[in-house]
Parts: sequence; structure tokens; C-alpha cells
Amino acid sequence: MSKLGNLGARLHRGEVGYDFVGNRKIWYGISILITIAAILGLTVRGLNMGIEFQGGAIFTTPKTSVSVAQAETYAQDASGHAAVVQKLGTGGLRIQVAGIDTGKSDQIKDTLAKDLNVGSEQINADLVGPSWGEQIASKAWQGLAIFMVLVVIYLAIAFEWRMALAALVALIHDITITTGIYALVGFEVTPGTVIGLLTILGYSLYDTVVVFDSLKEQTKDITKQTRWTYSDIANRSINGTLVRSINTTVVALLPVAGLLFIGGGFLGAGTLNDISLSLFVGLAAGAYSSIFIATPLVADLKEREPQMKALRKRVLAKRAQAATQEDLAETRTTDEPEDATPAVVGQRNQPASRGRGRGRPSGKRR
Repeated sequence: MSKLGNLGARLHRGEVGYDFVGNRKIWYGISILITIAAILGLTVRGLNMGIEFQGGAIFTTPKTSVSVAQAETYAQDASGHAAVVQKLGTGGLRIQVAGIDTGKSDQIKDTLAKDLNVGSEQINADLVGPSWGEQIASKAWQGLAIFMVLVVIYLAIAFEWRMALAALVALIHDITITTGIYALVGFEVTPGTVIGLLTILGYSLYDTVVVFDSLKEQTKDITKQTRWTYSDIANRSINGTLVRSINTTVVALLPVAGLLFIGGGFLGAGTLNDISLSLFVGLAAGAYSSIFIATPLVADLKEREPQMKALRKRVLAKRAQAATQEDLAETRTTDEPEDATPAVVGQRNQPASRGRGRGRPSGKRR
């Protein structure tokens, strides 16, 4: 831990660092490939929308010895639609059937009771109409759009429009990857998924704003110096907050990983999968985008400004001049003869005057 702390301090002071901005084309390429895979997943497989969005029914049964696979067969035969069955901690079953006519719920309920060998009155049915599901989906999209607009407005006021645009691109990047993973894995999309998406978007913005704030502080008087370009300072900002971003991301991912892999995987609490997967994928994607996408994109946009172009020319010219002076100094050192006699440094013995004290034995006046 002490080594990590020392590394963080050295990164913050600029003593060491990685050229994130200089290698931005690599990160852009990786993000484009992941985004294309996510879009293909959405196009080919599509999202497994829950009944909250498309309507349907949820049947909860008392304790039964019927297996999950057998219950899925019974539910599909009774409703004519695919069913999702989960084993509850009480020993009962949660049977979810989407896209059915809620008017036939009683008939489906009686058929399930007969197949599962339980009383019809012991099965609890929760119904969601198609119109209600469409309304929920519409409200979710509206909330996401309003969130995006407010974020862009705030960042444009607090920082500048280029940073707002870069943050928006990073957010769209995170949403696309998260929804694409949902499509590829086949997890059900529920209101909990939407809550998870909004949560990770806020977390992604937090990491991005931290880097942007450092960048804004370090570039206040950037045109008054000739040592660093805007990209150089952007890279220093990323390195200065890198350890902090990694630490906060790891700390946030640990409990979410517990929900996803232990709660949803080993313990079988499938209802946790919808929110935990969106949180896990979104947190990782948000940390990646804030470091590898948002800040390098800001640097790209800023370097197109005339002032930044002029600054880059001055900085590069000064660096070239300094490199030339170093080469000349090395050349002079190399060309100097190795056996050259060193110059005499110190007091020299002056020859005595020939006529001084002539005819006087002691050279003194009488």
C-alpha cells in the first residue's frame, strides 16, 4: 500500500506517468470495437425486457417439489409464452410470463395450480397491463434524456462546451456498452436496471469531473508559458488522478461483484442480477471512459483552437532549440583532445628588472 501511495504521489507531481493522450488512437480503436460488438448484440439478440416494460403476469407459488425446468414447461404450456422461473428462498417458485393477456391470468393460474399440485388460492398473481408497461418504458427513456441534457448544460457552464461534449460522448459510450452486455448475456431488463444505469452514469461523471477540474486548474494561464502543450497538461491531469480513480473504482466494484457473483450466482438470488450487472459493467466502463475517452477527446478538441496551435508551435520550437543546444554541447565535449595540456592557473613568476639596483650591493638607498 505504501508503494501504491508513493506511486500516486509521484504521478501527481509529474515525476512518472503514462502517455494516455499520446496513445489516444489506440483507446479510440478499442472503444469503437467494443461499441460495435455491443450494437451487434442489441441488433441480433435484442434486450430481454421485463414485464414492467411489456406487460404480463408474475405468479408466486407456495413451497413445492417441482423443479425449475419442469415449472417452465408447465408455465409455457399454460400461457403459450416463454416463462422465466426462479426458485425462492421459501421453497416456492416465482413464475414470470411476459406479453400475455391479463384477462387470461385466472385461467393460467388454475392450470398452474393443477400442474404444480397446489391450491389455486395459494398462488399469488401480480398483473401488469401492456399500456402500463409502455408508459414505464417511455418514462424511463424520458428520464434518461432529461438527465443527459442537464449534465451537458451543467458541464458547459461549470467548465466549457468541449468538456461537456466529451463527457456526453463518454456517457453514451458507457450506456451502449452496458446495454450491449445485457443483450449478449440475456439478463432481464427491469426498473432496477434503469436505476443501475442512472447510478453508473453519475459515477462515470464523478470520475470525469475530477479529471476535468484538475485540467481546468492547470490550464488557467497556459498561453503564458512555453513548456507544456494542452495535451501535455491533459496527460498530467490524468496521471495525477489515476490512482484515485483506480482506488474508488475497485472499492465500488467489490460490493457490486458480491451481489452479482455471490448473491445472484452462488445463492441463486436472481432478482439481484438486473441491477448488479448494470452496476458492475457500468462502473468498469465509466472508469475506462473517464481516463481513456473523455480527457483525450477534450485535448483533441482544444488542440484545434488557434491559440493552442500557436502554443504547440512555440513549445515544439523551444524543445527543438534545447535539443540542438544539447547536441552542440555533447559535440564540443567529444571533440576536445584527451591529452590537451591544461591551462596554468595561479600566480606567474615575473622576471626581475635588469637595471633595478645596479651599482648598489644591497639595492637599498643610502
